[in-house]
Amino acid sequence: MKTGPLNENELEWLDDTLATHGSEKSVLDVSELDGMLTAILSAPNDIEPADWLLAVWGGADAVPRWKDERERDRFINLTLQHMSDIAERLGEYPDQFEPLFGTREEEGQILTIVEEWCFGYMRGVALADWSGLPEAEQQALDAIALHGKEENFARLDTFTAEEFIDSIEKIAPAALSLFDYWTAHPKAAVVKQPVRNEAKIGRNDPCPCGSGKKYKNCCQQ
Repeated sequence: MKTGPLNENELEWLDDTLATHGSEKSVLDVSELDGMLTAILSAPNDIEPADWLLAVWGGADAVPRWKDERERDRFINLTLQHMSDIAERLGEYPDQFEPLFGTREEEGQILTIVEEWCFGYMRGVALADWSGLPEAEQQALDAIALHGKEENFARLDTFTAEEFIDSIEKIAPAALSLFDYWTAHPKAAVVKQPVRNEAKIGRNDPCPCGSGKKYKNCCQQ
């Protein structure tokens, strides 16, 4: 797998692929993917690629019907390469970390669009247990959720232009703070307990309640 930042053509290809194969349940553009990968890298415990790659599409039932293996492999390889680049910036070059926000031209001006990135981040947060954050880090997560949850949009509508710009400027520092916190305070991975097949009680066996009666004449009734 190649290393280093994706070039513009590679990012555009990822964006087009997400749009082509996406659904209402999936990540829809490369900005949302960037946010999700940032949250996965910042999680309190490791998340297996098999799990988060399914989450990109919204579950196992929404995985694309790829044109061929080459298209599938290119998507996975570019996504992993981009993830590796984000990890390097978060962990080693935080001054170079920059969320991949979207842009939109409106009345001759280029506007920064942060919602998709923040929605992606919160999608990544949902893949692990982020409970127990201290107040400062909870405020950092809230700064991202402000733009990443529809329930907060009404509040954003009350912001002045200065307040809105200030809220956007808090997103990148919040992501760095959360990455640093969970790196220093990881949670133990949840160990899935094996399912035990208990021996089935026969109708003529002694009842497990200790009555001395047969099971069919006691608790089975």
